[in-house]
Amino acid sequence: MTIPTPPNPEFLRRAIALATRNVATGGGGPFAAVIARQGRIVAEGANTVTTCHDPTAHAEVNAIRQACKALGTFSLAGCQLYTSCQPCPMCLAACYWARLDTIYYGCSSEDAARAGFDDAFLFEEFRKDPSARALPATQLLGDEAWASFAAWMASAGKVEY
Repeated sequence: MTIPTPPNPEFLRRAIALATRNVATGGGGPFAAVIARQGRIVAEGANTVTTCHDPTAHAEVNAIRQACKALGTFSLAGCQLYTSCQPCPMCLAACYWARLDTIYYGCSSEDAARAGFDDAFLFEEFRKDPSARALPATQLLGDEAWASFAAWMASAGKVEY
């Protein structure tokens, strides 16, 4: 059993300061995140969506990428995320995939909506059947596509994640 690491408000203050600086320097949106492990920051990230022309370059995703690189792993188990705002659906999913232990955030999604960043649409879309979404999704070639999963299952060299 893992004993949870108590939150460190200074790490969240660092994320908030990075978010504010990101706006002041024209780096991107008002979002930043830090990832900590064993009481120290191992990575930081700010939103670079507009500067990198990458819709996935959210602060949390950038921080996760930096932390994985710094630690030499794809699993951030044992790490905590401190982010200036509650993660959007994409970032929340990335946090689960990264296996972070805990998320601490400053502003809520309601605060973000007040500032013009409304993720409620996405949360509503995900509750719908894929065919009823604003961006419809239709399965094609399922049997043929299964070949890649079959190859994975049979692979002796696969790395489970």
